[in-house]
Amino acid sequence: MNLLQQYKEKHIDALKNENHQVDFRVGDEVSVKIKISDGSNERLQEFCGLCIGRRSSGVASTFTLRKISYNEGVERKFFLYSPKIAQIKVLRKGKVRRAKLYYIRELRGKAARIKQRI
Repeated sequence: MNLLQQYKEKHIDALKNENHQVDFRVGDEVSVKIKISDGSNERLQEFCGLCIGRRSSGVASTFTLRKISYNEGVERKFFLYSPKIAQIKVLRKGKVRRAKLYYIRELRGKAARIKQRI
């Protein structure tokens, strides 16, 4: 490994210990608590949704969550090792056969359900 890869691995290990990251996969229903600072106040905001994609690239790893809010689809992308993330919790494990679930965007109601993994 070159020096840059060694630095990234060391940085990721430190962040994993700090944030207590949870292992989740695409298809899982996930709840993320984000630290929001408005002025001098800091609060936690929760975003719950279906994980429709993950991108693994070291420190810059991301995941995308999708939920339906007031009959409108909302997607949000998070950095996995961000210091703004306070907690990641898996609510329900899903059984899927794809790496990216972008087809869920066109589905509505019961058609958009994911089977549960036991």
